[in-house]
Amino acid sequence: MTQEGILVVLSGPSGTGKGTVCKELLHHCPRLYYSISATTRQPRLGEVDGVNYHFVARGQFREMVEQDQLLEWAEVYGNYYGTPRKYVEAQLREGKDVVLEIDTQGAMKVKEKFPRGVFIFLLPPSLDELASRIWKRGTDSPDAIKRRLNSVNEEFQQIENYEYVVVNDNVQQAVKKIKAIIAAEKCRVVRSRQMIGSICSMQNM
Repeated sequence: MTQEGILVVLSGPSGTGKGTVCKELLHHCPRLYYSISATTRQPRLGEVDGVNYHFVARGQFREMVEQDQLLEWAEVYGNYYGTPRKYVEAQLREGKDVVLEIDTQGAMKVKEKFPRGVFIFLLPPSLDELASRIWKRGTDSPDAIKRRLNSVNEEFQQIENYEYVVVNDNVQQAVKKIKAIIAAEKCRVVRSRQMIGSICSMQNM
């Protein structure tokens, strides 16, 4: 029987660099798979449907909710985001590890269904740096940026619900730490029952 894969959930306020860290993590971990979220927001410059997000209309998103096709979903800054259930569950059953890059609302819903997931909160090196990153990105209106910055403290209050915290002051170092977390999680006894049983039974032969 194949050991179930690990579900890695990466969260943090807008501007912490979740997307960049996730991209680098996938580059260094070929056996880690990315779950593409569905959203009702408009694509930003350079984003591609089916690569960055599944961009859907509000009506289609509501149908996905009603048909229980989403592992979690939430409204963030006036738009809906959700994680398609089918892809994630199929990968985990096949023993593949999956990473979700989602907000704290969605992460807590996932935790209810996958308490053995690995929940990592990504922090900026400082609040000033966080604000600078968001303004420099130039993809949001001033009002949208203010809403994002106002929600930071609320998101920070969720840190205690995560097992790990990583400061993204350097992308490569942040990725290195997350890789170490995943490696350590794979060695936990609770995830290794099958291997332990196999080895112990061989010793008794």
